[in-house]
Amino acid sequence: MQALSALAFEELGSFPGGIRDMHLGIAERAFRGVGPAARPVQVIHDALSRRAYAAVSSGAAALGRTADATIDRSGIGRQRLPSTTRPGSAVIAALNGLIGDRLERSGSELHQPVSVRVDGEAVALDASSLRAAFPGATTRLVVFLHGLMGTEFYWAWGGDPGDSYGARLASEVACSPVYLRYNSGLHVSENGRAIAALLDELVREWPVEVQEIALVGHSMGGLVARSACHEGSEAGHGWTERVRHVISLGTPHLGAPLEQGAHIAAAALHALPETRMLGAFLRRRSAGIRDLRHGSLVDEDWRGRDPDALRAAACKEVPLLDGAMHCFVSATITGSPHHPLGRLLGDILVLTPSATGQGRTRRIPFKAEHGHHVGSTHHLALLNHPEVYERLRGWLEQPGGGARARRARQPGCAAR
Repeated sequence: MQALSALAFEELGSFPGGIRDMHLGIAERAFRGVGPAARPVQVIHDALSRRAYAAVSSGAAALGRTADATIDRSGIGRQRLPSTTRPGSAVIAALNGLIGDRLERSGSELHQPVSVRVDGEAVALDASSLRAAFPGATTRLVVFLHGLMGTEFYWAWGGDPGDSYGARLASEVACSPVYLRYNSGLHVSENGRAIAALLDELVREWPVEVQEIALVGHSMGGLVARSACHEGSEAGHGWTERVRHVISLGTPHLGAPLEQGAHIAAAALHALPETRMLGAFLRRRSAGIRDLRHGSLVDEDWRGRDPDALRAAACKEVPLLDGAMHCFVSATITGSPHHPLGRLLGDILVLTPSATGQGRTRRIPFKAEHGHHVGSTHHLALLNHPEVYERLRGWLEQPGGGARARRARQPGCAAR
């Protein structure tokens, strides 16, 4: 609660600075129009304006210190961590999605590192804790990865947790659903690397020997799943050889139009002093959001590059994990993906070519028979949709593809 309060007043304290810059930018253009005679008046105007805005910022900082002391004395939030409740975790997840990279760098308690969650609580990755959290542990894991600004609670979207994909698969396909939470404001590659390490430890400490793993990612979660598979394979993690299915639901494999538009808008707004505040605000969007511009999966896509450059270098194409069946679901708000409105808006956030990995200049080597389209559906509905569940179940009932997977299933071939 103190971290939330501190962040709120920090933002409040910085807001007057942005208004000041917009004010001074407009004033500068007006004074320049009057000519040199207006220069003495401009000097006085600017000095008074800067002092006034500084006073407002100082006042916000003082209010923040008072609020922090009040929370400390009252003990608010000591009963249960907000991050373990459905509404509290939603607020923190939204903040992580927007500025999670900044929260991580500052060491804020609002930063949500990668973790396994059960009923909102983080589960330690030791044998006894996992045995207590998963009393009916099976040899088959289905790992669920939420999208931008999401949490594990979102997989029960619009319904009861007992009707979620994980709950139904546990009873009908004999598997153990494992829900992960991560800071969606970090780079996709950073989350992929952290999740790869977590899965390596999880498989090692799981109560029974893991034989098969399926990864199911919604939206950004699909990118994180692919990145985790790549990072795990590069690091030689044994869990990647147990992966039989990688399933993405409404994932922007080729990028998301909203982020692409925000990137251009930020550059345009930042070019003028009158609108520079708005441009600076858009430029504060997190690294995770920026990765959605082209569907970046690896460090090479961002390390050492200017994140605000209009012309970005091409993304590195990451191969699909060998030994796994790679499946995808796309959606449109219209019944047919070929309807003009459906082609224009997709599922509101992701267009069909991006969700299927089949663009004009880039193509992800998915097999068409491993894809499915849902019509008259929006992006968030893919988190808990009866038609999507039937496809999930059908895919998971099939053996995973790839030569390595077939060898692992042969008698006498044990997964490492």
